[in-house]
Amino acid sequence: METIHLNGHSLTLEDVVKVARGGCRVDLDPAAKAFVQRGASIVEKWVEEGRVVYGITTGFGDLASVTIPSEQSETLQENLLKSHASGVGDPFDEAVVRAIMLLRINTLIRGFSGISLETLSLLVDMLNCGIHPVIPSQGSVGASGDLCPLSHLAIALLGLGEVFYKGQRMSAARALEQAGLKPIKLKPKEGLALNNGTAATTAVASLALYDALKLSKVADIAGAMSLEALHGVPYAFDPRTHDLRPHFGQRASASNVRRLIEGSEIIEAFKAARVQDAYSLRCIPQVHGASRDALDFVRQKIDIEINSVTDNPLIFPADGEALSGGNFHAQPIALAMDFLGIAVAEFANISERRVARLVDHKLSGLPAFLMENSGVNSGFMIPQYVCAALVSENKVLAHPSSVDSIPTSAGQEDHVSMGAYAARKARNILSNAQKVIAIEMLAAAQALEFSLPLKPGKGVYMAYQLIREKVPFLEEDAFMAPLVSEVVKLVESGEIINAVEGEIGELD
Repeated sequence: METIHLNGHSLTLEDVVKVARGGCRVDLDPAAKAFVQRGASIVEKWVEEGRVVYGITTGFGDLASVTIPSEQSETLQENLLKSHASGVGDPFDEAVVRAIMLLRINTLIRGFSGISLETLSLLVDMLNCGIHPVIPSQGSVGASGDLCPLSHLAIALLGLGEVFYKGQRMSAARALEQAGLKPIKLKPKEGLALNNGTAATTAVASLALYDALKLSKVADIAGAMSLEALHGVPYAFDPRTHDLRPHFGQRASASNVRRLIEGSEIIEAFKAARVQDAYSLRCIPQVHGASRDALDFVRQKIDIEINSVTDNPLIFPADGEALSGGNFHAQPIALAMDFLGIAVAEFANISERRVARLVDHKLSGLPAFLMENSGVNSGFMIPQYVCAALVSENKVLAHPSSVDSIPTSAGQEDHVSMGAYAARKARNILSNAQKVIAIEMLAAAQALEFSLPLKPGKGVYMAYQLIREKVPFLEEDAFMAPLVSEVVKLVESGEIINAVEGEIGELD
């Protein structure tokens, strides 16, 4: 199995997915370990000297003015984690927890957090052994970092709280014992190093972004299928049009559609039928492209954040200083996730409009609700309702979280990002959008049958064939939910992308 080498500088989005979903192991760059040890040593020296440093010899938040004696430093850090581990809601799934652990390690390896190599190594061992702390999904306001969820992560290192291990939920102490690991005793600053930062928000955001980037390709495939099924015309995808408005995403989407419909007998037969189509077909490049550009912006922010140091205070051993700052504030990710949610919601919005055209015989020229014997059969009537329901949900969910802030810690932390919810909400929008686009593909595959014996373009035909391997053409009503579920799986897994790209090459 592949091992990802961590140095705090070179982690990629694809690496996050490999560790989170693929179970890849991680190790620490030997050169980076020296920086970790140097940071831990200077913290110990400051405690011995009685130096006043926030979170090391003081309380936290509004209690920063309370000085803590050096003999209570260990208790201070342990109490921090136990009191802050107060989350509620369903636990994050295993992939998210693994991503959180990975991102925390990649921050701490930089050596600016004052954590010991012993504690960091235990976190690495837990990740590699598959000991995944139970982390409730609700409780972070996105500043000071993800204090609540990261505390649930950190207490597992002390043998406290619960974890998932080998398919069972059990106490952290039991899991560590079974894995041959020992809980640690916290040194000065270590509790704060573990729970102060944006790792939970960014973990959810990273996985959502990865899936959204895949969905941008699936949306183009679905749009091309509907274009063919509705006997659309190709003129709106001519590169000359897009060269005059050269947004990157727009040009990429137009190129994808051109390649997907290349060689289409359907397009060739009907391209003289009209000069232009409805917006949901004609403006696929402009709408999908704008969402693609939004995702590119989000990727820039994620690429930076997964290789950043986001706790407080930061330890600068070379300068002998500890600086209090605000790198824990998740505003960059909060705004990016709100943007991602809006962008992905638009994939679903325009997809639902194409589904509505497919089932409306007055607009499509196809049998009503895509059934020859409609009336006794309802056909694809209700799948369009489902799309409408999901799109309506997304319109509410797409309201930005980052415009809200509720002061915390007795007013000391008087502006927070709400980035954690922005990320979770974006993930919900994405899940809804995947289902809408899957329904479009299912409906378009049904509609393409009415153009036989004419065949669609090579890319569209490959998508159609893959769907047909899972779902038959419906001559009469059938139990629809399992059929929808089969296509949703093709969308979520990326299998439909792989099939299409295997035929026509990688899509933009």
